[in-house]
Amino acid sequence: MKIKQIIVAGTLLVSVASFAQKDELKALKKIYDRDTPSAEDVIAYKANLNKLETLATQEGDKVYLNYYKAVLPQIEIASLGTNTPPKPEQLAKLFTPKAISDIATAYSTTLEFEKTSGKKIFTDDINEDLSVLKPMLFQVVVSLDGQKKYKEASQVFYALYQLDKKDVENLYYAASYATNGQDYDKALGYYTELKNINYTGEGISYLAKNKATGNEETYKTKLERDQYVLLGTHTAPREEKIPSKKGEIYKNIALILVDKGRTDEAKTAISDARKANPDDTSLMLTEANLYLRLNDKVTYSKIVSEVLQKDPNNPELLFNLAVLSSDTDSAQAEKYYKKAIEIKPDYFDAYLNLSELLLRSDEKFVKEMNSLGTSEKDNKRYEALKLERNNSFKKIMPYLEKAVELKPDNQDAKTTLIGVYSALEMTDKAKALKDKK
Repeated sequence: MKIKQIIVAGTLLVSVASFAQKDELKALKKIYDRDTPSAEDVIAYKANLNKLETLATQEGDKVYLNYYKAVLPQIEIASLGTNTPPKPEQLAKLFTPKAISDIATAYSTTLEFEKTSGKKIFTDDINEDLSVLKPMLFQVVVSLDGQKKYKEASQVFYALYQLDKKDVENLYYAASYATNGQDYDKALGYYTELKNINYTGEGISYLAKNKATGNEETYKTKLERDQYVLLGTHTAPREEKIPSKKGEIYKNIALILVDKGRTDEAKTAISDARKANPDDTSLMLTEANLYLRLNDKVTYSKIVSEVLQKDPNNPELLFNLAVLSSDTDSAQAEKYYKKAIEIKPDYFDAYLNLSELLLRSDEKFVKEMNSLGTSEKDNKRYEALKLERNNSFKKIMPYLEKAVELKPDNQDAKTTLIGVYSALEMTDKAKALKDKK
């Protein structure tokens, strides 16, 4: 079945193939070949599938039965009509993770059977469908992500990976979403598979600015990006290197193993990765993070020293060290952020993260101030805390101001700075920043 128009116009195109089969298979083929099957056709389609469950005894009949069963969601989508594209909720209802997995299995089985038999009945349909199914199913993922259904989104990504194992990035996203959904057993399995196939995720992103929206958009290939630039709809083409995800993959394997109490396995996993990639600083940081999680600060400090010896003036490295230290040693994290800023004065993320780190102390001020009564002693303590709190805000303010200067449109930085201005009763500055578009 060809479904290349389903996203753009909601039309389901079908191919024509004729072959002698059981009556039920012929009936299924007849409905399959219709551009827009009716609701009655869908009922008849399902009825013939049920009949074939016991009648399909030969290998070919079984293969095609499973194929027709797997493409039932496409038949149902086509029966909705051709006027408008299917809605994400309709897609999510029909294309469940199991349904996508069944499609993947049926496609691969059918392709292999037709390759062996030499009869290409559905091969061309399948190859064409893959290019359309994947972007359509991404709509399902977007819908699930918006509902914070991370486990379900992970299942869809894994099903997409089964659909086309050349697109390993889907396995990476399956692992990431499984982690976000706290489905750690699945995440560990996916990350381990990524490790075994030596996935790095390195590459190049091709970007260009959309004239209509003003937003920068990302393309997988230079050719695709350049076509939009030539059409005149996009400007300012540029490339951006996608860094290796290997360190992150090993880190997550190790952290999940630690959470499961499998500490020795976690240490071995990182140690083996380090031996295979001795110059990979991301893996060194992963190992440091592991020992930090295990509260082994001696080993952590040793590895950090080793990392810094390799590249002491690398701002990204210092930034990552700051992130690692921020939950356990805020003073050290502050030093790393400041050093990164010293080396790279336009390092927006370092300014923003440093501001967030320093703002953490505000909670203790607010908590104690709210707990005070109205006695003279409490009033004096309140004023002392207010002064101390204001001094803390004044220390943070320059970093936030620099962050806003570097990225005026960043809402997180703007909102936080407005809050600091308001706390310091700098109402004019707060208003001016609010009024800026």
